[in-house]
Amino acid sequence: MRAIEITQPGKPEVLQPCERPQPGLKAGEVLIKVHAAGINRPDVLQRQGHYPVPPGASDLPGLEVAGELVGGDLGDSGLKIGDMVCALVQGGGYAEYCAAPLAQCLPVPEGLSAVEAASLPETFFTVWTNVFDRAGLKDGETLLVQGGTSGIGVTAIQLATALGHRVFATAGSDDKCRACEELGAERGINYRSEDFVEVVKSLTNGKGVDVVLDMVAGDYVAREIDALADDGRIALIALLGGARANIDLGQVLRRRLSISGSTLRPRPVAFKAAIARNLRAHVWPLFAAGKIKPVIYKTFPLEQAAEAHALMESSTHVGKIVLQVV
Repeated sequence: MRAIEITQPGKPEVLQPCERPQPGLKAGEVLIKVHAAGINRPDVLQRQGHYPVPPGASDLPGLEVAGELVGGDLGDSGLKIGDMVCALVQGGGYAEYCAAPLAQCLPVPEGLSAVEAASLPETFFTVWTNVFDRAGLKDGETLLVQGGTSGIGVTAIQLATALGHRVFATAGSDDKCRACEELGAERGINYRSEDFVEVVKSLTNGKGVDVVLDMVAGDYVAREIDALADDGRIALIALLGGARANIDLGQVLRRRLSISGSTLRPRPVAFKAAIARNLRAHVWPLFAAGKIKPVIYKTFPLEQAAEAHALMESSTHVGKIVLQVV
């Protein structure tokens, strides 16, 4: 099969086309003929040498795919050979064929293309487990999304809005802030010219937000604590701003605040399977109802994975970047 491999740690050009054997299947896995694969920040970190591949996972990049089921034991899943699915995988997505745990496969939502479906698993699994499971966003609570125009950001804005929450989001330009608002955010906050703490305080009558979805970390954490309501929670999912923070633990104690962090890739299949069940029950119907939609910024042929990574690193995009396997 055709695939894209990381020839050595480095810049986007280290992503090179290659030929590999089709993946073998472990117990509980199925084979997907890939039509499209999503690009995500962890792929960039892996390419740079900063995100080790979990034991037993493919060394090929790519954490989400959509395509046709062509092999494996489908058990009592209700799926059959020939069905179109999207799946969260531990690696191997940048290829013509990809092995995926059956429990992490979901049917392509009705009316969506393979490109659109390939943009869903990594971000929706991540947002659900961090915002709704770990941070426990409840009815009537508010959410601040850092990086609102990223793949994670557009997912979090749409999903929380569709489920009835007030959402605020930060972005790096006025145009991106307007894009956040078009997706459902009550207010886009330009972090280059505005103080998100002051803005969310003013919009919540001084209370602050209940949950922050943070992919920045670093010195943002101390300011996020200031932006939280009492009993507020920070869900930390990436360290784009650095792995160290100087915070006021007195506030954490007095105001009963919580900070949690997680990475999804190394978690066991059973953990991800539970998220998949929640997504199918609570989120997939929102696609059919037209309440949420994939946001695709640009697609590239598989062989242009390097160009796709360069675009992601430029941070000029709004939404997802997807590779098409044709």
